[in-house]
Amino acid sequence: MASIYAPTRSLLFTHTTKCFFRPFKPSSSPFPLHCATKTTCSTLQQQPRRNNNNNNVIGILEERGLVESITSDALRSACLTPPPLKVYCGFDPTAESLHLGNLLGLIVLSWFRRCGHRAVALIGGATARVGDPSGKSLERPELDAETLERNQMGISNTIHEILGRAQNSNLVGPDSDSSVVILNNYNWWKEFSLLDFLKRVGRFARVGSMMAKESVRKRLESEQGMSYTEFTYQLLQGYDFLHLFQNEGVSVQIGGSDQWGNITAGTELIRKILQVEGAYGLTFPLLLKNDGTKFGKSEDGAIWLSPTFLSPYKFYQYFFSVPDDDVIRFLKILTFLDIEEIVSLEGEMGKPGYVPNTAQRRLAEEVTRFVHGEDGLAEALKATEALRPGSETKLDWKTIEGIAEDVPSCSLAYDAVLNLSLVDLSVSSGLFESKSAARRLLKQGGLYLNNNRVDSESKRIEAADIVDGKVLLLSAGKKNKVLVRIA
Repeated sequence: MASIYAPTRSLLFTHTTKCFFRPFKPSSSPFPLHCATKTTCSTLQQQPRRNNNNNNVIGILEERGLVESITSDALRSACLTPPPLKVYCGFDPTAESLHLGNLLGLIVLSWFRRCGHRAVALIGGATARVGDPSGKSLERPELDAETLERNQMGISNTIHEILGRAQNSNLVGPDSDSSVVILNNYNWWKEFSLLDFLKRVGRFARVGSMMAKESVRKRLESEQGMSYTEFTYQLLQGYDFLHLFQNEGVSVQIGGSDQWGNITAGTELIRKILQVEGAYGLTFPLLLKNDGTKFGKSEDGAIWLSPTFLSPYKFYQYFFSVPDDDVIRFLKILTFLDIEEIVSLEGEMGKPGYVPNTAQRRLAEEVTRFVHGEDGLAEALKATEALRPGSETKLDWKTIEGIAEDVPSCSLAYDAVLNLSLVDLSVSSGLFESKSAARRLLKQGGLYLNNNRVDSESKRIEAADIVDGKVLLLSAGKKNKVLVRIA
């Protein structure tokens, strides 16, 4: 359950497909050890594709670029054989909201649900106290109990909102269960003593295999090194899988490609301790920034999934601004649109008469609807239209506040604003550097008050101009805005 770094506007999606299976190899130890053996996808793809079967979730995910690795090719047939599988994805509560880096986990869980399987979200109330070293150059700061509790509640609410809202979307099969199951691994780890851990888990772990994991190896080779606490993380997550397999009937764990080592730690523990087969792992490629680091929440500008931290309007605008080079790929991995429709949109982009940002608009609508629902999408569309200079949509205080963090703002006293000329207000608010610049744009028809074009240089601010008695919105052209809060 990885913590992922914050996004920038420039996006890069990496997809390097690998497929794995683990054949049985005799061992002299009392518990057979299965070693990972790589099999190229070209070999696996010689098998007939079954995309015409609605339950073929692996085929659907592969077609959309959402499969990086699988632990066993037997997962393909298991997905098509009753009863439905239980699939889980873990989310460590290192912040109060999920973020864009977590979105693919929810998307993949939703695809399994759409194909008749059952989804489980695991909140890492215990593992968050340790810290996942995957992709990290430094050890994660320790969180206090109060912060962890608040984070767990926030993430649980976000998952309930998103997956609960989508529970009736194209679920198939007579045994389909659309309920949202959310568990917390602290509920079983809080009973563990160190001796219990060493006896029940540690004795089955091989230090050589643990050190060979990529996430561990990189940290051990770094100047900072790795603490014993972080070193044990893969065993904690591995035991989570064993616990869910044994007690909840969960047989598949999914995660980003950086979770491969943690996921295989779980499948190996299940084989060694329970001496059974039937546990599978699947990873999907990570969404990366152009510098190769992961999306997340440790820098300014994180794309949060909770509307408390990022308004549906800003969320919508983020995806509306995706470059043409990325939009088709994002439509495939972040939406549930039919591939045929996405291919059609791609074809339209190359034709004369294509309206710019048509594909981006569809992407923004679909992702916003999935994360924020129909009401959130309606709010985003209303704000988008209302905040367009020249729009006839009436502004309200809530809509204006939706862009407050994205535009410069200032606070002025009511008496200082009332009866002040618009030209003077444009300068004192910082929209223009000089009155002459304000007058020049006004004469050109580019100065707006609350999205209404102002044609008269003598315009003064009236009480009716102050939206809900709280704010004014000044615009110079379509993009430059200043929010004036009335103190």
